[in-house]
Amino acid sequence: MEYFLDKKHGKFGFSAAENPALKIRPGTGERIGFETSDEVYAQLHEFRDMEKLTVGINPVTGPVYVEGAQPGDALAVTIHEIRLKDRGWSVSLPGSGALRHVMGEDMFTRRVPIDNDGVHVTDRHVLAPRPMIGCIGTAPAEGVNSTIMPSTPQGGNMDLVQCAPGSTVYLPVMVEGAYLSIGDIHAIMAEGESSFVAIEAEGIAVVSIDVVKGLALRAPRVETADEWIFVGLGDPVQESVTRGYEDMFHFLVTDRGWDRGDAYAVMSAVGHSQLGGPTGSTDPDPLHPFTAVGAVTIHRLPKSVLAPEEAAGSES
Repeated sequence: MEYFLDKKHGKFGFSAAENPALKIRPGTGERIGFETSDEVYAQLHEFRDMEKLTVGINPVTGPVYVEGAQPGDALAVTIHEIRLKDRGWSVSLPGSGALRHVMGEDMFTRRVPIDNDGVHVTDRHVLAPRPMIGCIGTAPAEGVNSTIMPSTPQGGNMDLVQCAPGSTVYLPVMVEGAYLSIGDIHAIMAEGESSFVAIEAEGIAVVSIDVVKGLALRAPRVETADEWIFVGLGDPVQESVTRGYEDMFHFLVTDRGWDRGDAYAVMSAVGHSQLGGPTGSTDPDPLHPFTAVGAVTIHRLPKSVLAPEEAAGSES
């Protein structure tokens, strides 16, 4: 990699008010390593008490200022590899996640070794790692976006398993320079993240960055080897689903020149929808900061329905 940002550059928000940790030219193919921190989980394991924490939850490393990125453009962030370290964590935060009622008020924590055999989730369950980036985003036009919840049109803590090596994440640019930050690496995570905390892990995400001029996105999207994935954000969940499907439709009709009826029929046949991460799409009640409002959904279009010139590359 050509550049490395260590975890000392961790911040607890996405903001253009932060001094850039790095300035880069897009489209060079140069690779940047973003080291992330697991210190909060180590402290929760040691203290089992939120009140004793000396660090914040979910820092993101950065920001990176991307030369030439302007409002109305999109960043294309290609994830080349994620290097895990020797441990992960399984933690229950009282009052959070779909299992909050069955886990109760006692904090559960477990150190999860990671080695050449895999991720040692239990004494008898050693799973192959599937590393991914939980939190990736650009700065909003004003103010600060959370690194915990909700997910926003600029990204954030989306917790999508598709943000993995081999994928390209497209993020709206709202301010000059974009101010990209990355954090919250997971060693492995079930889709939907039932616990609100996956097998969290410290690691290094290695990415390269390009700018797609004039691609004005209202929500992130992810390109994998086989699919285009459109993120829906809305409250209630039906609105999130509608917005994600609308973006898929516009991708086919506006960006790819499809007939409206063809797009409608193909989406009806193979445009799959499912829940994304559990972080919601609207600011939570301050009295219940881990209770999601609204929904993150994903909408998956197989590249097999696209002509070769439509499926290849970015949004050019």
